[in-house]
Amino acid sequence: MFEQFYNLEKRAQKELIQTKDGSYTLYSREFDECYHSTNDGAFNESLYKHVIPAFSFFKDKEKLTILDICFGLGFNTLATLFYIRQNNLSKKLHIISPELDKELVQGLSNFSYPKEFTPFKNIIHSLSENFFYEDESLKIEILLGDAREEIKKIDTTFDIIYQDAFSPKKNPTLWTKEWFSQIRKRVHQNSILTTYSVATSIRLSLYENGFSIYEIENEKTRKATIASLNDALPLKKVDIKLKKQRNPKAKALSDKDLIEKDNYAT
Repeated sequence: MFEQFYNLEKRAQKELIQTKDGSYTLYSREFDECYHSTNDGAFNESLYKHVIPAFSFFKDKEKLTILDICFGLGFNTLATLFYIRQNNLSKKLHIISPELDKELVQGLSNFSYPKEFTPFKNIIHSLSENFFYEDESLKIEILLGDAREEIKKIDTTFDIIYQDAFSPKKNPTLWTKEWFSQIRKRVHQNSILTTYSVATSIRLSLYENGFSIYEIENEKTRKATIASLNDALPLKKVDIKLKKQRNPKAKALSDKDLIEKDNYAT
């Protein structure tokens, strides 16, 4: 339905880029965008915008389910493993991650990862070979295909969602209120969704699905968003009603916009 946002001819065309924190990412010609913020740094972005904020709410929970949208170079998943190892946490993880680019995953064993991911070489190799890894405390499943379709096959309820697809401007199909309605069906009251996007249209897409919106920032990265059905998190809450009053033209991004107007968020 959204074929216009994909380009198979350019999918394999990627360029290695060093980011500000010294870690590497890739530039995708298909989406005309890097997989990570070159300014924040690939490693820092994953750790400080996604992993640390999410895990701060689950310090005492021994089993966690995580939805990683989308797998890409695997930084969010690997930064999660790094955080657990660094802090000597005793947790069992089940991570599910859709990914459109099969060839990208198959080449991950040869990617120039930061030294922090060196202990996970066997996991990276297993994922690149089998799209799957499992041991006594960890299970990772990569679901090859369009996330819009793959999510319909998932009946898991997630504690954490890393919403980390290409930007709304470049890949809007994974940022509409219809997309977040699928996420909404797979969370509980205290689930935490993390994302780098601070666009009002995206926050409205989440808000109209019942999520409360919060803003986070730290010394390592720029501002980011946390969303949860819990409306009383100890974070800076974004007053969405006030934003709508101040900007009456603001609206949630919807599938209808993409189909009828080809008019999507920036």
